[in-house]
Amino acid sequence: MQVMVEISLYPLMNEYIEPIKQFIARLNEHAQLSIDTKATSTTVHGDYQTVMKVLGEEMQRTHEEVGQAIFVAKFLNFDAMHANKGS
Repeated sequence: MQVMVEISLYPLMNEYIEPIKQFIARLNEHAQLSIDTKATSTTVHGDYQTVMKVLGEEMQRTHEEVGQAIFVAKFLNFDAMHANKGS
């Protein structure tokens, strides 16, 4: 099953740009994922289990390195989305 996640990171610190850039750069290291970065969010698309594993690891790393940070995410069943387009 494929999933698409739109995720935004809000580090609760004065110098917030660098942790966001680092988080996105780490996501881009995973060749099995499709990453699309916009001004306020990043879309991650791939196998459900892989996406969830990678996001969990990278979100934990961000919290360990930054301290307080807010992640806002939307999860969409990508398979169902494409199935509905054919209707």
